[in-house]
Amino acid sequence: MRFTKMQGLGNDYVYVNCFEEKLPDPQKLAIEISDRHFGVGSDGLILIMPSDQADVRMRMFNADGSEAQMCGNGIRCVAKYAYEHKLLKARPLSHPVCDRLLRSALPGTQNSYQITVQTGNGILTLALATVADRVEQVCVDMGRPILAPDQIPVKLTGQQAVGVPLSIEGRNLLMTCVSMGNPHAVFYCDDVEAIDLKLLGPAIENHSMFPQRINVHFVQVISGRQVIMRTWERGSGITLACGTGAASVCVAGVLASKTSTEILAHLPGGDLQLLWDRQDDHVYMVGPAVEVFSGLWK
Repeated sequence: MRFTKMQGLGNDYVYVNCFEEKLPDPQKLAIEISDRHFGVGSDGLILIMPSDQADVRMRMFNADGSEAQMCGNGIRCVAKYAYEHKLLKARPLSHPVCDRLLRSALPGTQNSYQITVQTGNGILTLALATVADRVEQVCVDMGRPILAPDQIPVKLTGQQAVGVPLSIEGRNLLMTCVSMGNPHAVFYCDDVEAIDLKLLGPAIENHSMFPQRINVHFVQVISGRQVIMRTWERGSGITLACGTGAASVCVAGVLASKTSTEILAHLPGGDLQLLWDRQDDHVYMVGPAVEVFSGLWK
């Protein structure tokens, strides 16, 4: 089986082109190939597949074999792979919000295109900024955030879960919960480096309040337009970046009156630009995608 290793801000996955390869047991493969000592090493496995609803389809499996609905960093790499390996015919960009964000992220952008990707969170539109026919930056229309607790899901009542107390491992925390197709819990703190993420991450992920487990993010506010965040990713552990998590942090910051609708998020693997556009209620994310190497898995 041929595979390609790709990463978005260090959030790395093994990608398989299912236009050419057949995988009978992707859950088992995800566990084996993600192992950083005996496998290729990654945060999980992503399949790039044909779709009768979009240009391509994406299926994502965490390092523990569990399937997730979406991955913001992963989908940018799907777009890069599909474009550069000619799995689709991209169309000229006609999305004004993504056009503005891409020109801000990559000044001098002249060639921009758009594609659609079918995910577990529906069909998403992505805009690609290219240089010498290589994708350098990708803007993802992440869709509308889900704020109703029963749809995130989190075992709470009310219309939103904002500033909710959570006592765990001897700590009294306040959390804001958001779903971007997968569930996220956001916690604000004075210093993200002082957080024992290896202790708190799995304890929160597996708390009984979250029926589908949850992704955990600790956030330090620098200003109304900048934050630092660290992530414990459901099914994968500590990761260098989480795109849907950064989108959730953007939304949570507005709900909790911490940050504005447009922020720059500093993650251990690099920076992501986020916008919660209140006109269409969609969250937009801009960041890079990098192809690392290809190989043969036997």
